[in-house]
Amino acid sequence: MKDDQKIEKKDVESLPSGVAISWGLGKQPQRGPKRELSINQIVEAAITIADKDGLSAVSMSRVASSLGFTTMSLYRYIPSKDDLLLLMQDAVCNIPFPDDSEEKNWRERMREYVKVTIGVFCDHPWYGDIPISGVPVTPYNLQLVDKALRAIRDLDLNDYEKLSIVLLLSGYARSCGLIMKDMNNALKSGKSPSSFSGLDYSHALKKLVTPERFPDLYPVVMSGAYTEENTEDNTVGDDFDFGLERILDGIEHYLDSKKKGNPHLK
Repeated sequence: MKDDQKIEKKDVESLPSGVAISWGLGKQPQRGPKRELSINQIVEAAITIADKDGLSAVSMSRVASSLGFTTMSLYRYIPSKDDLLLLMQDAVCNIPFPDDSEEKNWRERMREYVKVTIGVFCDHPWYGDIPISGVPVTPYNLQLVDKALRAIRDLDLNDYEKLSIVLLLSGYARSCGLIMKDMNNALKSGKSPSSFSGLDYSHALKKLVTPERFPDLYPVVMSGAYTEENTEDNTVGDDFDFGLERILDGIEHYLDSKKKGNPHLK
């Protein structure tokens, strides 16, 4: 770190404790009489519990027990459960990305960013259960933002536009990730793919959805598109990919309009 970038004590004190710990700036615990723990060990143990039994199963006492330590031992490293959750959330964002090939255009790189982000929600179903509390400020979360910005670094966009596009695609990835998580959970609980898609109820819906009450939904149900019938006639690819491509089309249209000097752009 350059001299003019050295972080001062007042800067550290302005950070929430969990954020400071994520950057390696937290107060180091004093040595105890037993073998030492590490923050990484604690976070990894908590993630293992959450992956297996859900976020509600994570407690300081259970994590401590899984490591063979007392609960108070954990508090010497991580001050609170909220701090632990933040560290868990950041840790699972430390994920590999495909290589940054110069042959890939910005759309390809943004597809990779969205799919990698969706993967976090699918691999760790508890991830979306932690509410968003502000902009990303932990290192691995910021690493994801950096990757997304790298995909559009050469586009004719100012910093505000770039961040807004990253936010748009991150929101889409989060929405898709939460839906996929729910779908996966439903299938694991015993639901069949056809019941989840509504295919099992298609015949009944065609009786219940009348043109008088549902004038615009009726033809969609009757075509089979609503319950994924007649997929050869009713689909244009994966639903999530379709939505992503339309967002990318919109960004591309925006870029083209900027090139043409469209005065109506805001």
